[in-house]
Amino acid sequence: MTITLDLAAASKDVHTRRALYDLSAAVVKKKKIVVVTGLVYHVHVAFRSSDGLYNMVKERYPDVVMKGRDLFDASLFRDTTSTSVFYSFIAELKKKIDEAAPSQTHHFIKTLDSKNKLLRSYTQNIDGLEERVGLMGSSGEAAKSSGKGKNAAKLRVKEVRNVQLHGDIHRVRCIVCSAEFPCAQEHLNAFLEGTAPDCPECLSRSEARVARSARAIRVGSLRPAIVLYDEPHPLGEDIGAIQMADVNKKPDMLIIMGTSMKVHGLKQLVKDFAKTIHSTSSAATSSSSSKRPCKVVFVNKTPPSSEWADIIDYHVSGDTDTWVHKVLDDWKRIRPSDWEIQQTLVDAEDGRSVAGAFKTAKSSTAVATKAKKRVLGNKDENVAPESSSDLHAHEVQKSINHPPSPGKRRQKSSHYDDRNSSPSKRQSVAVFKGIMPASERKLLFSETTNHPEQPADYAESSKMDISLLDLSMQDVQAEVIKEIEEAAKPAARRRKAGKTAATSTKVTILRTKTLTSKNVGRRKTSRSLIAATS
Repeated sequence: MTITLDLAAASKDVHTRRALYDLSAAVVKKKKIVVVTGLVYHVHVAFRSSDGLYNMVKERYPDVVMKGRDLFDASLFRDTTSTSVFYSFIAELKKKIDEAAPSQTHHFIKTLDSKNKLLRSYTQNIDGLEERVGLMGSSGEAAKSSGKGKNAAKLRVKEVRNVQLHGDIHRVRCIVCSAEFPCAQEHLNAFLEGTAPDCPECLSRSEARVARSARAIRVGSLRPAIVLYDEPHPLGEDIGAIQMADVNKKPDMLIIMGTSMKVHGLKQLVKDFAKTIHSTSSAATSSSSSKRPCKVVFVNKTPPSSEWADIIDYHVSGDTDTWVHKVLDDWKRIRPSDWEIQQTLVDAEDGRSVAGAFKTAKSSTAVATKAKKRVLGNKDENVAPESSSDLHAHEVQKSINHPPSPGKRRQKSSHYDDRNSSPSKRQSVAVFKGIMPASERKLLFSETTNHPEQPADYAESSKMDISLLDLSMQDVQAEVIKEIEEAAKPAARRRKAGKTAATSTKVTILRTKTLTSKNVGRRKTSRSLIAATS
């Protein structure tokens, strides 16, 4: 059930004032707000006043009987008279809109966007006043990509902040080639006379065809780039994609202002957003609080119809500018930190503050001194800068400082040097470069003097003889040195030597076999002689 709150009764009724304050608090807390607006601005006053646009149409065309809705219906293009009435009416409306200024509601929507609370704004208005406050519209030239082929004239979804559901009166569109142009003064002059100017795009292409002896094509006329009732939107697919993207982002609040919600497309858009917002609310929040959640808010002077009873949570009866003004005042009380602005102005010449209320920024000398300390590596701001001698000593001390961190050490290096490390972790830096000299070639210990002298033939007893009394190793003989040198020869020479040895071995085997066969023959001969003699 929709709860109605009267703005005029807020000053007298405590409950109404408290409920309106809760609505303001909900706006402050939400982060993904969708805003839908209709004729909320004062332009429609000129249309409905005694000297307004509708009366101007009746005076200029007394024989034409048309209602206000008929002036925005696509069926008026069927008759030349109704078409002339439409062009004259739009030209006068364009002049009124050019004189208008953005209202508080426009600035409120821009505030939501600047505070990162606005998910997207959808509007039925054709005046383009949202773009004057800094909200990029979907019908503007800046919102369309500059690609070619399929990407030509596609909307930049991320940059569009205000979706214009009914087009923009500040642009004109060709009824044949759909080319769009900004509405210039020459277009307005033609519309005031009840006629439509020719499309320059179609005209140039037709002239180019005639120049090459081809058949001329139809030249279309320009019309205001607004969407009428019972007329498809030229950017319908792009707007549908934007709406689906916003629904998938799960908005947390919907604010509807200044519209009767009788257009089918707008009704469906509001219902889709309201359904998503209500479904995302948690069951714990709804069960713990007895108050109706401030999810969908409708601000309009006339109440919504009965079909919106289960969709709209709160109806604020009153003017939209009055309500947004109250919301901004409550916002500043609830969260003043959102409105804090750094007020510092400094004269560029002498560094003095422009106004007395503004704080003076730090001088450039202080900033340079701080940067110099940072370069010198001084971590303490309260210590005076070091002199040149102290700085040299500091560099020397830094060079003999503790070892670097593990991530900055060289590979295969220990944490401490050999002097500070334990014996088990010290690394040997000696490198074997060949055969050790005879005077240093010992085993385990050097020669001792506490044992009896060895006999003279001790050195000849063995090539490598180790005494139990003297653990020193005897000098290696020349043959052992030769074996070691042979082992150190290159692999190619060793393979060559191996082949030579193998060849000599084969020759020796053949000789042995020959000698063996000769001996066997001699033995047989001697046996036969002995047998014959006997």
